Amino acid sequence: MAPTPRSIRFEDAVLDKLARFVMEHPGLSVSAAVNLLVAEALRMEEHPGIVFRSGPSGRRAVTVNGPDVWEIVQAVKTTRASETDASPQEIIEMVGEHSGITSQQVTTAIRYWSAYPEEIDEQIKAAEQAATAAEERWRREQGLLAS
Repeated sequence: MAPTPRSIRFEDAVLDKLARFVMEHPGLSVSAAVNLLVAEALRMEEHPGIVFRSGPSGRRAVTVNGPDVWEIVQAVKTTRASETDASPQEIIEMVGEHSGITSQQVTTAIRYWSAYPEEIDEQIKAAEQAATAAEERWRREQGLLAS
């Protein structure tokens, strides 16, 4: 769907912060930044307990005072695969206990994932690919050093 032009008036202080945000995110136009930030604000409204943070892999959903949503969902998937007889509540409790986060954070991440599964699954896939690549580099280094 093509963006629809809109006329919006911003306070000077908001424009200053927006300009800083755009400078800190090369390749992002003011229009794209506004769109991104409004979309994230609407998602935060839809999913209390979720905020967005910038990092080396870009902007991503995180739980308030906790880990990235993708990390929690990955832990849920791994726990479910190894604990096939556990109830949903037991899975939530196990992930919380082993991760050092609250059951509420686990539930919040699951709810966010259920609304945006492609986004979170893509982040999980990217993290797995990065880990595989790092391990391959390490193995090559070890092979060279052992020669």
